Amino acid sequence: MSELVARARLFAAVEGGSSFWSREVFSNGASYVLDRALNGGYDLIKYARTIEKLKLSSADELLQSIAQSGATFLTPQDATWPQSVNDLAAPPIGLVIKGDPRLLTGNSLAIVGTRNPTQYGARIAQDFAAGFVDRDWAIISGGAYGIDAAAHKGALIAEGVTVAVIAAGIDINYPAGNARLFAEIAELGCLVSEVTPGTPAIPSRFLTRNRLIAALSNATLVVEAAFRSGSLRTARDAAELMRPVMAIPGPITSPVSEGCHRLIGERAAEIVTSVADAVEFLAPM
Repeated sequence: MSELVARARLFAAVEGGSSFWSREVFSNGASYVLDRALNGGYDLIKYARTIEKLKLSSADELLQSIAQSGATFLTPQDATWPQSVNDLAAPPIGLVIKGDPRLLTGNSLAIVGTRNPTQYGARIAQDFAAGFVDRDWAIISGGAYGIDAAAHKGALIAEGVTVAVIAAGIDINYPAGNARLFAEIAELGCLVSEVTPGTPAIPSRFLTRNRLIAALSNATLVVEAAFRSGSLRTARDAAELMRPVMAIPGPITSPVSEGCHRLIGERAAEIVTSVADAVEFLAPM
Protein backbone atom coordinates (compact mmCIF):
# COMPACT_ATOMS: atom_id res chain seq x y z
CA MET A 1 0.00 0.00 0.00
CA SER A 2 1.43 3.41 -0.94
CA GLU A 3 2.10 6.03 1.70
CA LEU A 4 -0.26 8.45 -0.10
CA VAL A 5 -3.15 5.98 -0.03
CA ALA A 6 -2.50 5.20 3.63
CA ARG A 7 -2.34 8.87 4.59
CA ALA A 8 -5.53 9.60 2.66
CA ARG A 9 -7.43 6.87 4.50
CA LEU A 10 -6.06 7.95 7.89
CA PHE A 11 -6.85 11.59 7.09
CA ALA A 12 -10.45 10.61 6.38
CA ALA A 13 -10.80 8.74 9.67
CA VAL A 14 -8.70 10.57 12.26
CA GLU A 15 -9.81 13.90 13.74
CA GLY A 16 -7.17 16.60 13.32
CA GLY A 17 -5.02 17.30 16.36
CA SER A 18 -5.11 13.72 17.69
CA SER A 19 -1.82 13.40 19.57
CA PHE A 20 -1.86 9.59 19.63
CA TRP A 21 -2.49 8.98 15.93
CA SER A 22 -0.23 11.85 14.86
CA ARG A 23 2.65 10.46 16.90
CA GLU A 24 2.04 6.97 15.53
CA VAL A 25 2.08 8.17 11.92
CA PHE A 26 5.02 10.52 12.47
CA SER A 27 7.09 7.79 14.13
CA ASN A 28 6.14 4.70 12.11
CA GLY A 29 4.73 5.90 8.79
CA ALA A 30 1.14 5.87 7.56
CA SER A 31 1.28 2.47 5.82
CA TYR A 32 2.42 0.74 8.99
CA VAL A 33 -0.22 2.46 11.14
CA LEU A 34 -3.06 1.71 8.74
CA ASP A 35 -2.07 -1.94 8.37
CA ARG A 36 -1.77 -2.37 12.14
CA ALA A 37 -5.11 -0.64 12.75
CA LEU A 38 -6.91 -2.84 10.23
CA ASN A 39 -5.42 -6.01 11.69
CA GLY A 40 -6.21 -5.58 15.38
CA GLY A 41 -2.92 -4.01 16.42
CA TYR A 42 -4.54 -1.25 18.45
CA ASP A 43 -6.98 -1.38 21.36
CA LEU A 44 -10.26 -2.36 19.70
CA ILE A 45 -12.35 -0.75 22.42
CA LYS A 46 -10.42 2.47 23.00
CA TYR A 47 -10.00 3.20 19.29
CA ALA A 48 -13.18 1.50 18.03
CA ARG A 49 -14.63 4.58 16.36
CA THR A 50 -11.45 5.44 14.44
CA ILE A 51 -10.83 1.82 13.40
CA GLU A 52 -14.39 1.51 12.11
CA LYS A 53 -13.94 4.70 10.07
CA LEU A 54 -10.67 3.35 8.68
CA LYS A 55 -12.36 0.13 7.53
CA LEU A 56 -14.95 2.18 5.65
CA SER A 57 -12.53 4.78 4.29
CA SER A 58 -11.58 5.07 0.64
CA ALA A 59 -8.49 6.90 -0.58
CA ASP A 60 -9.94 7.19 -4.08
CA GLU A 61 -13.16 8.79 -2.83
CA LEU A 62 -11.27 11.27 -0.66
CA LEU A 63 -8.80 12.28 -3.36
CA GLN A 64 -11.63 12.60 -5.88
CA SER A 65 -13.70 14.82 -3.58
CA ILE A 66 -10.65 17.03 -2.96
CA ALA A 67 -9.97 17.32 -6.70
CA GLN A 68 -13.63 18.15 -7.37
CA SER A 69 -13.31 20.98 -4.86
CA GLY A 70 -10.45 22.43 -6.90
CA ALA A 71 -7.96 21.56 -4.18
CA THR A 72 -4.99 19.25 -3.66
CA PHE A 73 -4.03 16.83 -0.89
CA LEU A 74 -0.65 17.68 0.56
CA THR A 75 1.46 15.24 2.61
CA PRO A 76 4.97 15.37 4.11
CA GLN A 77 6.20 13.48 1.04
CA ASP A 78 5.46 16.53 -1.13
CA ALA A 79 8.24 19.05 -1.81
CA THR A 80 5.84 21.90 -0.95
CA TRP A 81 4.91 20.49 2.47
CA PRO A 82 5.35 23.26 5.10
CA GLN A 83 8.02 21.79 7.36
CA SER A 84 7.08 24.19 10.18
CA VAL A 85 3.97 22.14 11.05
CA ASN A 86 6.20 19.20 11.94
CA ASP A 87 7.14 21.15 15.09
CA LEU A 88 3.66 20.51 16.50
CA ALA A 89 3.03 17.90 19.17
CA ALA A 90 0.32 16.58 16.83
CA PRO A 91 1.46 17.28 13.25
CA PRO A 92 -1.27 17.00 10.61
CA ILE A 93 -1.52 13.71 8.72
CA GLY A 94 -2.21 15.75 5.61
CA LEU A 95 -3.53 19.13 4.50
CA VAL A 96 -6.11 20.08 1.91
CA ILE A 97 -4.87 23.09 -0.03
CA LYS A 98 -6.74 25.37 -2.41
CA GLY A 99 -4.32 27.78 -3.99
CA ASP A 100 -0.55 27.75 -4.25
CA PRO A 101 1.03 25.54 -1.53
CA ARG A 102 4.40 27.21 -2.11
CA LEU A 103 2.96 30.23 -0.30
CA LEU A 104 3.04 28.25 2.96
CA THR A 105 6.81 28.72 3.18
CA GLY A 106 8.75 31.93 3.68
CA ASN A 107 8.23 34.64 6.29
CA SER A 108 4.66 34.94 7.53
CA LEU A 109 2.81 36.69 10.33
CA ALA A 110 -0.36 35.38 11.96
CA ILE A 111 -2.84 38.13 12.80
CA VAL A 112 -5.71 36.97 15.02
CA GLY A 113 -8.36 38.42 17.26
CA THR A 114 -12.01 38.83 18.13
CA ARG A 115 -14.92 38.28 15.75
CA ASN A 116 -16.47 41.49 17.12
CA PRO A 117 -13.74 44.11 16.85
CA THR A 118 -13.97 47.84 17.32
CA GLN A 119 -13.28 50.12 14.36
CA TYR A 120 -9.87 50.71 15.95
CA GLY A 121 -9.10 46.98 16.02
CA ALA A 122 -10.20 46.36 12.44
CA ARG A 123 -8.12 49.29 11.21
CA ILE A 124 -5.05 48.14 13.15
CA ALA A 125 -5.37 44.61 11.72
CA GLN A 126 -5.54 45.98 8.17
CA ASP A 127 -2.66 48.41 8.73
CA PHE A 128 -0.37 45.75 10.20
CA ALA A 129 -1.26 43.31 7.42
CA ALA A 130 -0.46 45.90 4.76
CA GLY A 131 2.73 46.92 6.54
CA PHE A 132 4.07 43.37 6.67
CA VAL A 133 2.98 42.62 3.12
CA ASP A 134 5.04 45.63 2.02
CA ARG A 135 8.01 43.87 3.62
CA ASP A 136 7.28 40.66 1.66
CA TRP A 137 5.70 38.76 4.55
CA ALA A 138 2.59 36.65 4.05
CA ILE A 139 -0.38 37.16 6.39
CA ILE A 140 -2.01 34.09 7.96
CA SER A 141 -5.33 34.05 9.78
CA GLY A 142 -8.46 31.96 10.27
CA GLY A 143 -10.95 33.39 7.79
CA ALA A 144 -13.46 34.36 10.50
CA TYR A 145 -15.42 37.59 10.77
CA GLY A 146 -13.74 40.47 12.54
CA ILE A 147 -9.99 40.72 12.97
CA ASP A 148 -9.30 37.68 10.77
CA ALA A 149 -11.21 39.13 7.82
CA ALA A 150 -9.67 42.58 8.33
CA ALA A 151 -6.17 41.06 8.25
CA HIS A 152 -6.89 39.09 5.07
CA LYS A 153 -8.41 42.16 3.39
CA GLY A 154 -5.49 44.36 4.44
CA ALA A 155 -3.07 41.93 2.81
CA LEU A 156 -5.13 41.66 -0.39
CA ILE A 157 -5.60 45.43 -0.70
CA ALA A 158 -1.83 45.80 -0.40
CA GLU A 159 -1.49 43.22 -3.20
CA GLY A 160 0.22 40.72 -0.95
CA VAL A 161 -0.11 37.07 -0.02
CA THR A 162 -2.58 35.86 2.59
CA VAL A 163 -3.45 32.37 3.84
CA ALA A 164 -6.70 31.36 5.54
CA VAL A 165 -6.64 28.25 7.73
CA ILE A 166 -10.27 27.18 8.04
CA ALA A 167 -12.02 24.84 10.46
CA ALA A 168 -14.42 23.34 7.91
CA GLY A 169 -14.03 21.41 4.67
CA ILE A 170 -12.31 23.25 1.83
CA ASP A 171 -15.61 23.35 -0.07
CA ILE A 172 -17.58 24.97 2.76
CA ASN A 173 -17.67 28.76 3.07
CA TYR A 174 -17.78 29.24 6.82
CA PRO A 175 -18.75 31.84 7.68
CA ALA A 176 -20.95 32.16 4.59
CA GLY A 177 -20.61 35.94 4.58
CA ASN A 178 -16.92 35.56 3.75
CA ALA A 179 -17.52 33.47 0.61
CA ARG A 180 -16.25 36.22 -1.68
CA LEU A 181 -13.20 36.73 0.51
CA PHE A 182 -12.42 33.00 0.45
CA ALA A 183 -12.64 32.97 -3.35
CA GLU A 184 -10.19 35.85 -3.55
CA ILE A 185 -7.82 34.21 -1.08
CA ALA A 186 -7.91 30.93 -3.02
CA GLU A 187 -7.08 32.80 -6.24
CA LEU A 188 -4.34 35.07 -4.91
CA GLY A 189 -3.19 33.19 -1.83
CA CYS A 190 -4.09 29.89 -0.25
CA LEU A 191 -6.86 28.17 1.73
CA VAL A 192 -5.84 25.41 4.16
CA SER A 193 -8.03 22.76 5.79
CA GLU A 194 -7.22 19.76 7.97
CA VAL A 195 -10.57 18.04 7.41
CA THR A 196 -12.20 16.31 4.47
CA PRO A 197 -14.46 18.20 2.03
CA GLY A 198 -17.99 18.49 3.31
CA THR A 199 -16.94 18.46 6.97
CA PRO A 200 -18.75 21.15 9.03
CA ALA A 201 -17.06 23.52 11.44
CA ILE A 202 -17.61 22.65 15.12
CA PRO A 203 -16.10 24.36 18.18
CA SER A 204 -13.35 21.79 18.75
CA ARG A 205 -12.11 22.14 15.17
CA PHE A 206 -11.46 25.85 15.67
CA LEU A 207 -9.09 25.03 18.52
CA THR A 208 -7.18 22.41 16.51
CA ARG A 209 -7.13 24.80 13.55
CA ASN A 210 -5.54 27.48 15.76
CA ARG A 211 -2.43 25.37 16.31
CA LEU A 212 -1.91 25.25 12.54
CA ILE A 213 -2.12 29.04 12.30
CA ALA A 214 0.58 29.29 14.97
CA ALA A 215 2.77 26.63 13.37
CA LEU A 216 2.57 28.02 9.84
CA SER A 217 3.65 31.48 11.02
CA ASN A 218 6.99 32.89 12.09
CA ALA A 219 5.22 35.03 14.68
CA THR A 220 1.72 35.81 15.97
CA LEU A 221 0.06 39.17 16.55
CA VAL A 222 -3.10 39.42 18.68
CA VAL A 223 -4.97 42.62 17.85
CA GLU A 224 -8.12 42.52 19.98
CA ALA A 225 -9.29 39.60 22.10
CA ALA A 226 -11.59 39.08 25.06
CA PHE A 227 -10.24 37.77 28.37
CA ARG A 228 -11.25 34.25 27.29
CA SER A 229 -10.71 33.95 23.58
CA GLY A 230 -9.67 31.39 21.00
CA SER A 231 -7.07 33.90 19.86
CA LEU A 232 -5.29 33.46 23.19
CA ARG A 233 -5.11 29.75 22.42
CA THR A 234 -3.33 30.59 19.17
CA ALA A 235 -0.92 32.79 21.13
CA ARG A 236 -0.26 29.97 23.63
CA ASP A 237 0.29 27.53 20.76
CA ALA A 238 2.80 29.92 19.20
CA ALA A 239 4.63 30.34 22.51
CA GLU A 240 4.84 26.56 22.96
CA LEU A 241 6.52 26.42 19.55
CA MET A 242 8.94 29.13 20.68
CA ARG A 243 7.53 31.56 18.12
CA PRO A 244 7.35 35.27 19.04
CA VAL A 245 3.98 36.59 20.20
CA MET A 246 2.95 40.25 20.06
CA ALA A 247 -0.17 42.06 21.25
CA ILE A 248 -1.76 45.42 20.52
CA PRO A 249 -2.80 47.44 23.58
CA GLY A 250 -6.23 49.06 23.72
CA PRO A 251 -8.31 51.15 26.13
CA ILE A 252 -8.26 49.68 29.66
CA THR A 253 -12.06 49.90 29.64
CA SER A 254 -12.46 47.87 26.44
CA PRO A 255 -13.59 44.23 26.93
CA VAL A 256 -12.14 43.25 23.55
CA SER A 257 -8.68 44.37 24.68
CA GLU A 258 -8.69 42.42 27.95
CA GLY A 259 -7.09 39.38 26.33
CA CYS A 260 -4.27 41.45 24.84
CA HIS A 261 -3.65 43.15 28.17
CA ARG A 262 -3.65 39.74 29.84
CA LEU A 263 -0.94 38.46 27.48
CA ILE A 264 1.12 41.61 27.97
CA GLY A 265 0.68 41.53 31.75
CA GLU A 266 1.74 37.88 31.94
CA ARG A 267 4.80 38.65 29.79
CA ALA A 268 3.41 36.17 27.29
CA ALA A 269 3.42 38.75 24.51
CA GLU A 270 5.49 41.75 23.50
CA ILE A 271 3.57 45.01 23.39
CA VAL A 272 3.72 46.63 19.95
CA THR A 273 2.16 49.92 18.87
CA SER A 274 3.31 50.20 15.27
CA VAL A 275 4.47 48.12 12.34
CA ALA A 276 7.96 49.49 12.93
CA ASP A 277 7.83 48.20 16.54
CA ALA A 278 6.86 44.75 15.35
CA VAL A 279 9.48 44.66 12.60
CA GLU A 280 12.18 45.70 15.07
CA PHE A 281 11.07 43.02 17.55
CA LEU A 282 11.23 40.37 14.83
CA ALA A 283 14.45 41.67 13.26
CA PRO A 284 16.67 38.86 14.69
CA MET A 285 14.55 36.25 12.82
